Amino acid sequence: MIDTLYEWIWWDRFWLPVNLTWADLEDRDGRVYAKASDLYVTLPCAIAFLLVRYLFERLIATPLAASVGIREKARLRVADNPILELYYLSHSRNPGQAGIDGLSKKSGWCVRQVERWFRKRRNQDRPGVLKKFREASWRFVFYLLALIGGVVSLYDKEWFYDTREVWNGFPKQNMLDSQYWYYILEMSFYGSLLFRVTFDVKRKDFKEQIIHHLATLTLLSFSWCVNYIRIGTLVMLIHDASDVLLESAKLFNYAKWETTCNSLFVVFAIVFMVTRLIIFPFWLIHCTWVYPTLQYPPFFGYYFFNVMLVVLLFLHIFWAYLILRMVNKFLFGKVSHLFGSGLFHSFFSILHPFPLSQPSFGHNHTCFIWSTHHVLD
Repeated sequence: MIDTLYEWIWWDRFWLPVNLTWADLEDRDGRVYAKASDLYVTLPCAIAFLLVRYLFERLIATPLAASVGIREKARLRVADNPILELYYLSHSRNPGQAGIDGLSKKSGWCVRQVERWFRKRRNQDRPGVLKKFREASWRFVFYLLALIGGVVSLYDKEWFYDTREVWNGFPKQNMLDSQYWYYILEMSFYGSLLFRVTFDVKRKDFKEQIIHHLATLTLLSFSWCVNYIRIGTLVMLIHDASDVLLESAKLFNYAKWETTCNSLFVVFAIVFMVTRLIIFPFWLIHCTWVYPTLQYPPFFGYYFFNVMLVVLLFLHIFWAYLILRMVNKFLFGKVSHLFGSGLFHSFFSILHPFPLSQPSFGHNHTCFIWSTHHVLD
């Protein structure tokens, strides 16, 4: 039964063009092809990433944060109340008025005391600036190294300049060492993010994050197995190009370097729009949608890969919409600079799950990049 299901899932007609079989992608004549079994190495690599991240955040990111004045601040703990604590953990962090009234009767506290307890309890769980700085530092370092590595591995390749070359000789394209490590490290990194997603700072786009990570891993895994490696490296490169700018803007935001943060975010917004809303759909998706049909009739794997790319595109459009709303508010609203509190409050309810009170920032000096801290991956 299991063998039959396995054979059906990996049926050649699903994933490969007509007249090609998996046997055609076996190593021979000096050619080396990607193998599904190679992906097993991403699991221990993802675990290694978690270990490296742990050491990096404590040995490098924390001292760096301290050097720019970011330190963990002690927080007052709320008074013990088993009834309210149970409700907080099992029902809601922010109960409605009916829930407040019911808890007031059960606990013997007045309504005002219950409301104050929940407000303080939420603030107690709110991640501090140091935690956010360490997360952003780790992502920035990886995206920067990945971007540099991607450019180094692709700048001398024909398909970097002419996307028609992506399909030249497909699928019998030799896998290069640089492609192997670029894929393995990117997949391991996204795997480590997926492992940590429930422990990292949680944002309102939590579901979109999960979809993004899963879609990315699915795309990379599929493109690896069917030797769509050339187009896969291009997709990874354009994502890393904007991600590194966003993470750097976050770092300067937490350090309260307002001008630098604003400038980086403007550059990020431009790069994001160009890479993910122009290059991605009109070059890369066009490349995967049009050129393969010039060599082979469409097959299931062709449709599957393109559908996954379109899923990513819709996520890009969703995030671009939020970015443009914020930029529009800044350019045509009453806010004179990106740190205006009106801009911050306009989007806080959409993008941030925590209370508006933020003791580590002044009311009128919160860079609006903070409200998108984890919205854009």
